This record gives sequence, C-alpha cells and structure tokens, in this order.
Amino acid sequence: MKRMRRLRVSEAMRKLVRETRLEASELIYPIFVIEGKKIKNPIPSMPGIYQFSVDELDGELERVHRAGISGVLLFGIPEHKDALGSGAYDDQGVTQQAIRYIKGKYPDLLVIADVCLCEYTDHGHCGVVRDGKIINDETLPLLAKSAVSLARAGADIIAPSDMMDGRVAVIREALDQQGFTEVPILAYSAKYASGYYSPFRDAAHSAPGFGDRKTYQMDPANVREAILEVEEDLMEGADMVMVKPALAYLDVLKTVADLVDCPVAAYNVSAEYSMVKAAALNGWIDEKKIVMENMLGIKRAGARIIITYHALDVADWLKE
Repeated sequence: MKRMRRLRVSEAMRKLVRETRLEASELIYPIFVIEGKKIKNPIPSMPGIYQFSVDELDGELERVHRAGISGVLLFGIPEHKDALGSGAYDDQGVTQQAIRYIKGKYPDLLVIADVCLCEYTDHGHCGVVRDGKIINDETLPLLAKSAVSLARAGADIIAPSDMMDGRVAVIREALDQQGFTEVPILAYSAKYASGYYSPFRDAAHSAPGFGDRKTYQMDPANVREAILEVEEDLMEGADMVMVKPALAYLDVLKTVADLVDCPVAAYNVSAEYSMVKAAALNGWIDEKKIVMENMLGIKRAGARIIITYHALDVADWLKE
C-alpha cells in the first residue's frame, strides 16, 4: 500500500516536503496617503486599514520594515480634484511628497507608485472624459507625466492601473527620455471590472461619478483576453505583470504565470480583505487559517508577488 500519510506525520515532516512556501519578502502592503496633517482616518469598510497623512506614516512604515515586507504600494488622496487629474502629475502632490518622505527614512523599502487618474479626477474615472466617454489617447500623455513625476520623486516601481490601451509604451518612452531607464514597470495587465473594489473606492475616494469602468477594464467572463493584455504590455516594455483581483481569478493567474517568463503579481483586493475581516469579527471563521490558506492559494497559482492588506498580519504569522 502506498501510504501518503507517512509524509504528514509531524509538522517537521510536513515542512520538509512542503511544495509551496510563502515569505514576507514576497508581500507588498498598500497604503493610502491623504493630503493634510495629523490625519489617521479609519476606513469603516476595511477594518484595520487607515488613510494616513504623510506626517503620520512613521508608525505604519516601521511596522512594514520590521516585518520584512519588501515594499508598499501608494495611493494618493488629494484635497482638490479636477477634470484632468492634475494632482497625479504635480511634483508637490500628496503621493510625490509621500514617496520622498518614505525613501528618505527607509531607503531600502521599495515604493511602488500607482499610476492612474481616478483618485485625482472630479469625475472619478481613470482617463480624460468628453461627452460621457473616457478618451483613451488623450489620457496617455497625462499618465506619462504622472509616471515621470513619481519616478522623479523617487518611486522604485511604476505601476499603471488605468487600463488605457498603449499606456505602457508611452510611459516607458517617457521614463527613458527623462533618464529613468532603470525604473521598472509593473503593469496592471489583467485588471477586471470587478465588484471586489468597492471598499477601495471608499478608501481612495475614487468611485466614478457616473457610469462604470466596463469600457476599459476587463470583462470578468474572459480569460483569453487576459493573455492578449499581458502579451501587449510585455511587448510595450512592462517588466512585471499583474492579475487583479486575485481569489476569484486564480485560473487567470495560473494561465498567465504559466505563459510568461517575468514576475507575476496578484492583487488580493479590498473586498477580498474586507469579507474575511467581517467574517472573523463575527466569529464565523478562524482569520489566521483563512488568510494563510488564501495566500498559499495565490502563491500556488503562480504569483511571485502578492499585494495584500493582510501583509502585516501574514508577516507576523509567518514568524510563529
């Protein structure tokens, strides 16, 4: 008889033969930075997550650094918004200020700068709007300006999340022309028009003022389309690609990871986080077991980088 249980008899044995291993260095922690001073606002739909003003970041950054997490993904929340999202490419904007602050205090901590207009526009869409439509090509120069401004502030990685066609090529060209040839691009390549983003939109104040984002984000029914998006972004100069959300799209993540030779990231998004937190707060689940199982599922599907609001907890649990 083949006895599979021989390799399960103890924790030491199970660790020895374990196929999938998770490390804190594979995690990225998202942080919301809001314009102002002395601000630490709890986000009701995301228990344990806050909006921080730059002067209140120290405590959270110290926790990230001490946990061994590789870096943070920044989302800026400006005080003033306009139709063209000018705060996204303002060298004195809230995200640019946060990047300079973080790199000054924690130079070894990777800072990933999200590139999109939705947090900065008064209409909440990711691009220029005219007559109720999102205009792709007029948005591209603004995204390029934002990428350059963020790189100039010290961002280690540029991460365009807007889902405009051709944005990676335009951003790569702009970065290279300004001397940022060694700044990599992590493209949100397979980003779906998902219902899992609602808490994020509360946190980032980025809900669209009209309509939805289905004309530029991907249809949740499609997988082959994700391959086309990934291939196009890599051809345009992306160094890494992302699948977002993670848990409902593990098949997409697996397909992409098997296809490409570059690092693949998965974004364990806000509602995926909040549903676990809500169930745990109600005593319905064991939070640690569920979160760690989710992380292993994402890693097993092929992610080499996991962006998650659970990062600090996961890093602590890995040390136990």
